[in-house]
Amino acid sequence: MRYEDILVKWKDAKGETMDDLLSLLESYQIIYAYNSGKIENDSITYHDTREIFDKDGVVSYTGDLRTLYEMQNSKDAWKYLLEALQQKMPLNEELLKRFQKLLTKNTYDERRWITGERPGEYKKKDYVTGEKEVGTLPEWVHEEVLELLEELEDVEDSKALIVAAYFHAKFENIHAFADGNGRVGRLCMNYILLIHNHPPITIFEEDKKEYYKALEAWDDRQSLKELTDFLKNQTEKTWSTVFDRGQRREKSRGLKDYI
Repeated sequence: MRYEDILVKWKDAKGETMDDLLSLLESYQIIYAYNSGKIENDSITYHDTREIFDKDGVVSYTGDLRTLYEMQNSKDAWKYLLEALQQKMPLNEELLKRFQKLLTKNTYDERRWITGERPGEYKKKDYVTGEKEVGTLPEWVHEEVLELLEELEDVEDSKALIVAAYFHAKFENIHAFADGNGRVGRLCMNYILLIHNHPPITIFEEDKKEYYKALEAWDDRQSLKELTDFLKNQTEKTWSTVFDRGQRREKSRGLKDYI
């Protein structure tokens, strides 16, 4: 299904009430959380993520505690995003820090803790962010984040994808926190899309090389085209199977087709 068709389907499917929207997002949130976590932690599994979302815990878990915390944190952060959406909170510095704290609580390693790093606070030290980037200097982070957030004010819904792509690229370039910047950036990107009447996007783990390449295009030459094109593709991949169910039912085979 084409990107433009998905936008039309989304506006129809999300209904008129918040309950309609929450129902539409119920299955999406698990797929999103799994893929967003898997991009940076290969130990995360879909089965465990689904158990946490459905049952608030896992049975017979044998992995490391950090991975378990990250999956639980994804659920907590998504729950808070939905609360913020219902209250129509603007994406401001307070909400940004809250998202980061929820996504990274109980996961900072000893090295970061000793240097004074804390979930929900901007970084105290420099960290490598990419092949050619180290992010904004710690003392400049607050100012640059505020400038970025101010740019998001009073934008049209029709520009939602461009705005979300711009925020994500620039936020990753700033690298505001000691950890969790990718997960925070993807969560905030989806919050921007939702408040501007646009379907949220799952960035699929198997497409992460193309995703990183699109972000590097911004780092190298401040080109946003690669990222917006990539996000359109991921929008199609996220929602086509959902909105194509009627066609799949018409094409599905019955027993007589096999005997």
